[in-house]
Amino acid sequence: MIYPERISKNELLELPLLQFPGKIHLVNDRIEMEKAVELIQEEALLGFDTETRPSFKRGENHPVALLQLASETDAFLFQLRDLGLPDPLKELFEDESVLKIGVAIHDDIKALQQKSEFHPNGFVDLADIARRFGIITTGLRNLTGIVLKSRISKRYQLSNWNRKILDEHQQLYAATDAWVCREIYLQMMESDLEGMTALDQVDTESLDGTSSEETQKEELRNAI
Repeated sequence: MIYPERISKNELLELPLLQFPGKIHLVNDRIEMEKAVELIQEEALLGFDTETRPSFKRGENHPVALLQLASETDAFLFQLRDLGLPDPLKELFEDESVLKIGVAIHDDIKALQQKSEFHPNGFVDLADIARRFGIITTGLRNLTGIVLKSRISKRYQLSNWNRKILDEHQQLYAATDAWVCREIYLQMMESDLEGMTALDQVDTESLDGTSSEETQKEELRNAI
């Protein structure tokens, strides 16, 4: 399939709104976290995203507050303000057999590594794949419009993600952002699986632990 290089704001606004249709799990204690990771480890393909409390002052930075991992039917929102970054999550990040699909994931990974060190494996950046299709505007909202012919809301992007209790709107927003990464990936792979000569993961010059090109291709075949 040939995708357009870009999509305008007006074109996006005309598209139907897309939201995560499955079950959302808000995870903020150790027991819930361990149960969630057990379920997630059974998945071969996960949508991945993080959220951080926005900064409105120059020089002000906040630690990553929320980690989102989504399968086809379930989205798990890990409140890292309460959990930190425990070993089961780090082990998942190092597991190359579970693909974690996101957009602009370098910054997400670095923010997570500030909580605790790990060697990332199995991370796939949609922007790298999109460029192979000739897509220029590779932000998540644009890719949703170009690939899925739908739009996602960014209304709650700048809300306070470090709140103890996230409201329903925040939870749905966060779940959708992770889940839609998975859906875009599957659609692009279905569009031109044979045409994909390689699958870029996180840049090995900046992050350790990526798998080989042949391993990536095999994982891709198994994930579809």
